[in-house]
Amino acid sequence: MAAPIWQKNAQANIDQVIMDYMAGEDIQLDKKLILYDIQASKAHVRGLESIDVLDQQECEQLLAKLDQLSAEIHSGNFQLSEAFEDCHSAIECYLVEQLGELGKKIHTGRSRNDQVLVASRLYLKQSLMEARGLVENAINACINQAEATRSVAMPGYTHMQRAVPSTCGMWFASFAEAMIDNLMSLDAAINLIDANPLGTAAGYGVNLPLNRELTTKELEFARIQLNPIYVQNSRGKFELAALSALSQCLLDIRRFCWDLSLFTTQEFDFVELPEEMTTGSSIMPNKRNPDLIELMRASYAVVQSATIELQSILSLPSGYQRDLQLTKGPLIRAVTKSLQTLQLFPQVIEATRFKTDRLKDAIDTPMYATDFAVELSSQGMSFRTAYQQVVERYAELDDRSPEQSIQQRTSPGACADLKLDLLKERFERLCLLL
Repeated sequence: MAAPIWQKNAQANIDQVIMDYMAGEDIQLDKKLILYDIQASKAHVRGLESIDVLDQQECEQLLAKLDQLSAEIHSGNFQLSEAFEDCHSAIECYLVEQLGELGKKIHTGRSRNDQVLVASRLYLKQSLMEARGLVENAINACINQAEATRSVAMPGYTHMQRAVPSTCGMWFASFAEAMIDNLMSLDAAINLIDANPLGTAAGYGVNLPLNRELTTKELEFARIQLNPIYVQNSRGKFELAALSALSQCLLDIRRFCWDLSLFTTQEFDFVELPEEMTTGSSIMPNKRNPDLIELMRASYAVVQSATIELQSILSLPSGYQRDLQLTKGPLIRAVTKSLQTLQLFPQVIEATRFKTDRLKDAIDTPMYATDFAVELSSQGMSFRTAYQQVVERYAELDDRSPEQSIQQRTSPGACADLKLDLLKERFERLCLLL
């Protein structure tokens, strides 16, 4: 590892085992953050020029080298390695190597504390925007499926027992509405994160009139995060907000995948997944396993475990504490897993094909009992009396059909009136607000 940028005595011995322990996973994790750190460094350089800490020529040289570093990262010619403590030191070392003393000016008025905070916020903001787009794809897929299957009868379940006739359209529409709600959660998290911490240094500001309005505009943040102490105290807090929004998405995906896991069993046999979404057994030639669905179902656990890890770390006093370094790993792993799962979800929705004959065969006569009870109560009989009478009159249910039951379910949002137009309107309003 190169000499740490914080080392004061160049002759002092540094225990490499201790340094490796303190650096931890940062070099691997910072591969996700370095381009955001460069973006923030460019804004910082322009801010320093605006208050005459750098002249125009110095500013242009630094910006050119930062752009050069970005290009080298994209091309693979520059790799973060164990030679560096973290991405912040890697950027500074690169600039010093390229520009000498001028490269050392880059750190004027900032700390690695506000560097990691601004890079993390930029990373999370872009990640949540990406998640938002993937959720929109899932909503469109669910609505399309709901429209295509609005009249396809399927059994509805409560307590895992057959309850009343339902439709595939209603099942798909339930996930469309869930994901529309999740858009609101993502938007709330984006709004919380959309604040610029750059210029607060290690948590107490600096004795320079830093142009924080300029850097906020350069980085396309909605507002300045003002109080330097709160900037440090917010670390972990805004990450938890992001994980909470992502977990809401994965919670619904988990339920969707749980349903598919059941529906693809031979006992249900309601759904057949495409072969590319299943795998074979290593020992049993007769089997196809829904491994993709099961792994997507498990992804919620990754986000939940990261949430618990962050919450446990955040039992801290005010100000920066090195414990906070350990929030980076669970955060990045959870965000990465969330985006991978959300990327696949629309494909799974589109590939879900119900076996209509199997669904209809699973609707048996007792499932019409609730319809009969409601009919009797609508004719003036109290519902409790109707409920009791239906138990005695099951024979009168024999001539009913799933189609008749579905057509009679006219309450708003139910099988005969899915209100898909209203769901589309809500969805479109949320898209316009972005």
